[in-house]
Amino acid sequence: MDSHSSVGHQPVLLAEAIEALRIQPSGIYVDATFGRGGHARAILARLSREGRLIALDRDPQAIAAGKALVDMRLVLVHAAFSQMDEVLARLRIACVDGVLFDLGVSSPQLDEASRGMSFRFDAPLDMRMDTTQRETAAEFLARADQREIEEVIREYGEERFAHALAKAIVATRQREPLTRTGQLAALVEKVVPTREPGQHPATRTFQALRIHINRELEELSLALPKALALLRPKGRLVVISFHSLEDRIVKRFFQQAARPMAPPVEIPLRADQLPRPMVRLVGKPRRPCAAEIAANPRARSALLRVAEKL
Repeated sequence: MDSHSSVGHQPVLLAEAIEALRIQPSGIYVDATFGRGGHARAILARLSREGRLIALDRDPQAIAAGKALVDMRLVLVHAAFSQMDEVLARLRIACVDGVLFDLGVSSPQLDEASRGMSFRFDAPLDMRMDTTQRETAAEFLARADQREIEEVIREYGEERFAHALAKAIVATRQREPLTRTGQLAALVEKVVPTREPGQHPATRTFQALRIHINRELEELSLALPKALALLRPKGRLVVISFHSLEDRIVKRFFQQAARPMAPPVEIPLRADQLPRPMVRLVGKPRRPCAAEIAANPRARSALLRVAEKL
């Protein structure tokens, strides 16, 4: 998500993402993850007066911050990107020229203690991107059984010590409720031997809980086909992901859409009658350059993929 930009910060892979969208000045574009508006501002700068940008964000604070960006061409909507089709239907927009996803968590969400997404501050264990919805991380850890907690930490955090962690969480909550990030980080530090240099032992566990609480991977799996369906021919789908689980979903979706559907075996078809692929993949996946990573260490895991609708 506007990764890692608050106002005045550069979003990750900004120039590359804008170039990949190949913006038509009078086109209609979707910024699926407004964040703090870094990509949105860059898109608006390339649109003519006829162009339009529909920007979505599930975080009410991002929407509130976005109110400062007053532009007749911009429509800012509080919605998850999996609701993109409904939002555009309400706006009577049938197809668009490009869709940009900047996935993951934004800097303001990580840097604001009260959101409970980071182990750097002691705060309520919340982790919701949309603070108007669903259960918090504390509520999940209070109700889930050991097996479910273990599955979440293993699947979404790729954490080798998931079993020991789940066991420790269940044992701890029998003594006291786990309601703060500091408590959870301290518990993980006891259980997980430090591994990657420069990485806190709780990194993977916090990532896993955040992905689960926000249904990040389900949201992405729902949104990608909707985005592709909304694109007009030659429209571009541009996705920046920040960890391997997200990127795997994007990569598989792009690869499947770039393959022609297999023709039915029982019906003989000529070459020109064969089903065509839905997209062509544009270029190789791009990573930030060394200078960008030096300026913004959170950019180091970013990966940009681009597909064009045929």
